[in-house]
Amino acid sequence: MTTTRTTRLRRPLLAGTTAVAAMAVTAGFMAAAPERATAATGPKLSLVAATGSVTLTSWKEEPGVYLDLGTYLTAEGTPLELKVTRKSYKDPVVVTQTVYEGGKAKAKTLPQGTVKDFSGLPGFAEITLTDKAGKKVVSRTESFCPNNASGRIRPDAPATSKYPESCPTNPFTLGSVWGVEKGWAANTYAGSYTQPVKLAAGTYTAKVGVAKKYRDLFGIADKPATVKVTVQERSWEDGNGVSAARSAAAGEHAGHGTAGGHAGHGTAGEHAGHGAAHQAPDAHAGHHGPVKPAQAGAPETSGATPSYNVGHGPLKAAPPALPWALKKQQQAALAGARGTDAAGARTGDATGQTDGSRKAPALTPAAKRPTGKASVPDVPKPDLRSLPAYGITISDGTENVPGKDYLAFSANVWNAGPAQLVVDGFRSPGKAKMDAYQYFYDAKGKQVGYTPTGTMEWDPRPGHVHWHFTDFASYRLLKADKKEAVRSGKEAFCLANTDAVDYTVKNANWHPFNTDLATACGQENSISVREVLDVGSGDTYTQDLPGQSFDITDVPNGTYYIQVLANPAKRLKETNLDNNSALRKVVLGGKPGKRTVTVPAHDLVNAN
Repeated sequence: MTTTRTTRLRRPLLAGTTAVAAMAVTAGFMAAAPERATAATGPKLSLVAATGSVTLTSWKEEPGVYLDLGTYLTAEGTPLELKVTRKSYKDPVVVTQTVYEGGKAKAKTLPQGTVKDFSGLPGFAEITLTDKAGKKVVSRTESFCPNNASGRIRPDAPATSKYPESCPTNPFTLGSVWGVEKGWAANTYAGSYTQPVKLAAGTYTAKVGVAKKYRDLFGIADKPATVKVTVQERSWEDGNGVSAARSAAAGEHAGHGTAGGHAGHGTAGEHAGHGAAHQAPDAHAGHHGPVKPAQAGAPETSGATPSYNVGHGPLKAAPPALPWALKKQQQAALAGARGTDAAGARTGDATGQTDGSRKAPALTPAAKRPTGKASVPDVPKPDLRSLPAYGITISDGTENVPGKDYLAFSANVWNAGPAQLVVDGFRSPGKAKMDAYQYFYDAKGKQVGYTPTGTMEWDPRPGHVHWHFTDFASYRLLKADKKEAVRSGKEAFCLANTDAVDYTVKNANWHPFNTDLATACGQENSISVREVLDVGSGDTYTQDLPGQSFDITDVPNGTYYIQVLANPAKRLKETNLDNNSALRKVVLGGKPGKRTVTVPAHDLVNAN
């Protein structure tokens, strides 16, 4: 269990990737001979390096350098596809690989304990660094998310990857799909799942290989890649080129998923976002003051890319690591203009390139308010479910609320399907609120019905400034006897697919559209708005402002439960209304002004 007393939710700092040169070092592939012609076969996997040398910047203000060395795992023949699931929070996480026998897909269960969570394959990459004298200065292993930033390695490979763009970080994830598309390469850099290393300025030799258990499991040759590493020490105060250099060395895609890319949509309150990913200190000015370096960083492998988690969760989104092809282009640009941000590097999805920097397109509501008789047809409907609260901490509310104690937390409601939740709001001229309607679709995607389902309201407060769908979820602090003690005032939401909760459920969409508030919540002068919660995804809100968090100033110490309740008024039509509530046990202690909260493990999930 965890006992916490703090004033803000935090996550470790994330350093971004650094541009590298265009030399490719390719490791060979060695496959075990099949026992028979019809034996199940997987992909041909190889470890490759996009460069023979890389320069890392060690910022004096930071804890060290992150070892993004430009190594990738490539897949040929068939994709590398892994399904990672758990039956419940009482069951361990298991992983199966999709292999092929006679051209037909078959599930192969990997050894128990291969994975422990949903962050990737633990201990996949083995990294050693030696200095000029041949002395080993670093020896470590890092996890690998197959969904990490990737790109095509040959022109006849599939134009797009069917796999999700990241590995989930929500502690209550139930199912994930990981994959490296055939003819593609996935970055082995572990992002914020790894720790920085202290390296003095100088030159080193890095060797990156694949751990033996994974070589044996997937048939990868034992041929580590060798990369020359140059470490340069700099300060953020070095001069005019520092901002652009920091963008290239730490933020990479500034403007593609940093808070500045969605100004007005993420604050330390309702939308504390998903990581600031090493932005300039003034990236959030005008919302909640300068962003301190210590507040940076959602993992690049977490789902917190520009098209994921740019909304309601504990941190603001980190930019993705650059893919192989872009690293080469960026290095060429840097070679001609040192100290720039490598503007010559082409980012975004295009022919032959998918780099994870895509932004979700805005969702388009129906052209006009529905007419005719409302009906709820017999077609698939969404199934809203609540996850247990997490990110639980004691907060002072803000500096403007002295002498108060608040219980802050993050809460997620997700859609287990098999149909999307689609809600459109329509505004009558001159009216302050929109009328909301839930839409229903048949198996071919044709709209076959609708029903009124409450309202949408404009929220002008800083950190909101968008349309909220009312009564989507509610939060209560319950006493030990499960009777209500405190109710949160937060019950209206802008829906966005911030978290991949279970991508193994029927009809799960691995590439949801409205993954950030900028594309889902409308403007003050909007006449209509569409909000969608896709199958397999959930929406996390962090309740850490007064009115959202629980005021526990006068609540006695003892055992309580945080209740997350989806669809509290039952206005939304679902396949099941009996699974809308989730409880998380907490124990309050301490003294006024110095309250504490102890969060026992929830079955096998020991995350506060």
